[in-house]
Amino acid sequence: MSLLVISTSLKPASRSRVLALEAHRLASAAGPATLVDLRDLPLPLCDGATFGIPAVAALSAAIRSASAVLLAAPVYNYDLSAAAKNLIEHTGKAWEDQVVGFLVAAGAPRSYMSVQTFAGSLALDFRSLVVPRFVYAVREDVDATGILSQDIAARVDDLVRATRSLALALGRIPGTAHHRAAGAPTA
Repeated sequence: MSLLVISTSLKPASRSRVLALEAHRLASAAGPATLVDLRDLPLPLCDGATFGIPAVAALSAAIRSASAVLLAAPVYNYDLSAAAKNLIEHTGKAWEDQVVGFLVAAGAPRSYMSVQTFAGSLALDFRSLVVPRFVYAVREDVDATGILSQDIAARVDDLVRATRSLALALGRIPGTAHHRAAGAPTA
C-alpha cells in the first residue's frame, strides 16, 4: 500500500504543510508513503496547453500509482487554494477512481465547509472516493513549528488510518487485481 501526501500551499510558513508533514510521518510509520510539495514543483497556471510539462506527467503518474492520496491545502476566501485547484486541473484524469482525503488549514472556524465543493468535484468529475473524514485546523491548532492541538494531532492520525483502511478495503494495493494500473482504462 502506498500513500501519497500532497502539500499544495506555496507559502513558506504554511500550516497546511505542517499537517502534510505529520500525515506523511504517520503514514510512513505504517508503510510506504511519499510526500510531494508543490513548492518544489512550480506549476504554471493551467491554460489547456501546459499538459506536456514534465512536472505534470510526474504528478499524474504519482497520483495514479498511489493506493490513496491525502491532499493538504490552505483555505482562502472560503475555498481551497488556487494552487490546489490548479493541481487538479493539470492532473485531472489521474484522480479517476482514487481514494482521497483532505487536511486543511484555515484562519477561522467558519470555513469548515470549504472542502465540500472541492471534494464534490473530485467525486463527480473523476469518481474519486472521498474519505468521509477530514482534518480542519485553524490558527490556534497549528503554526509553522508544528501541531499545537492534541485534538488535531489525533484527527490527523485518524485520517491516515481511515484512508489506509478504505484503500485496503477497496483493494487499492498495487499489484492486486483491483488496483488500476497507471494509464489503464476505467469502466
